[in-house]
Amino acid sequence: MHPAPPLGALLRQYAAGGAVTCVPVDQGLLNRGYRLRTTRGRYFLKHHFDPETADPAAIARQHRATQRLAGLGVPVAPPLPGRDGRTVAVIGGHAYALHPWIDGRHRHGGQLAPGQCARLGALLGAVHAGLERVMPPEGRAAPAVSADPEDTVALIEDLLARVRRHRPADSFDALARHRLLERRALLERHAGRRPPRGGSVGWVHGDFHPFNVLYRGDAPAAIVDWDRLGMQPRAEEAVRAAAIFFVRPVGTLDLPKVRAYTRAYRRAAGATPSELAAAVHRVWWERLNDFWMLRWHYERGDTRADAQFPAASALAVWWTREYDTVCDAFVA
Repeated sequence: MHPAPPLGALLRQYAAGGAVTCVPVDQGLLNRGYRLRTTRGRYFLKHHFDPETADPAAIARQHRATQRLAGLGVPVAPPLPGRDGRTVAVIGGHAYALHPWIDGRHRHGGQLAPGQCARLGALLGAVHAGLERVMPPEGRAAPAVSADPEDTVALIEDLLARVRRHRPADSFDALARHRLLERRALLERHAGRRPPRGGSVGWVHGDFHPFNVLYRGDAPAAIVDWDRLGMQPRAEEAVRAAAIFFVRPVGTLDLPKVRAYTRAYRRAAGATPSELAAAVHRVWWERLNDFWMLRWHYERGDTRADAQFPAASALAVWWTREYDTVCDAFVA
C-alpha cells in the first residue's frame, strides 16, 4: 500500500482547489499515479518515484517537451504550472506533477483495426519528427553497444542457479528454466550475428507501449509517461513498440498489423527501409539477450512483470525462427 501523497501541501502550490478524492491508479510498473478530484476539477497526480528518472531538472525537461509537442498538435497531456510557474513540485524530497485528467482507455494491438495500426505508426512518427523540431540538438549520445553474448550466457547460468534454489518450485520456475536453456542454445548458435552500434540517434519517447497511449473512441487522446525521454536510435523505438503492441499471447507478431503500422511510421518520420532493417536486427538481438523479467522475479522478488513473461519469452524464439519474414514486414 503506497503512502498517501501530501495533498494539502501540494494543492497549496496550485490553483486547483481542495481535495475531494484521491485514488491510486494501479496500471504501470514504475512511479505512482493518482486520480485526483478537487473542488475545481479532475486531475492526474504523478509521484515521480523511480530513482532513475526522478531528477527535477530531467522532469522539467520532459514537461517542456510535452508543452512544445502540444503546440504542434501531438496529443499529449502537459503538466499544469503551479502558482510559481513551475511544473515540478518537490515536497519532502519527493517530486510531483499535476496533469489534467484525460478520459480514455488503453488499447493493445489486438484491439486495433488495420487503419488504427497505421494511425498508431503515424503517431509515433509524428512524435519523433516533432521532437526533432522542438528539442535541442546538442548532447547527442552515441548509440549503445549491443549485448555481449558471453555476458548473457553468464547471466543465464546465474539465473538457472536461482531457479534451482527457488522453493517451493512452481510452474513459473519450470517455464523459466525451459526458456533459459532454450535461449542459451540460441545464443550459442547465433553468437556471430551480434550487431554493431545502432543507427541514427534522436529524441524519443523512450517507453512507447499500450499503457502509455490513451484512446478516446477510435482515436489516440494522449501519449503519457515521458519519464524515459532521451536520445536513442529512433527506428529502434518504432520496432520495440511494435513488438509490444502487436505480440500475440502465443508469442508471435501480428505481421499484417506490423506492416500497416511501420509503413505509416516511415512516412511520418522520414525513416528509410534500411534504417528499419538495421533496427529490426538490433531489437531482435536485444530480445535474445534480455532477461529483465526474470531478473525482477529472481533477483528482486518483484513479480509484477510475470504475466508478460510467457509471450515475451516465446517471441524471442519465434522471431529467431521467422527472422526474414519479420524483417520483411518492417521494410516492405
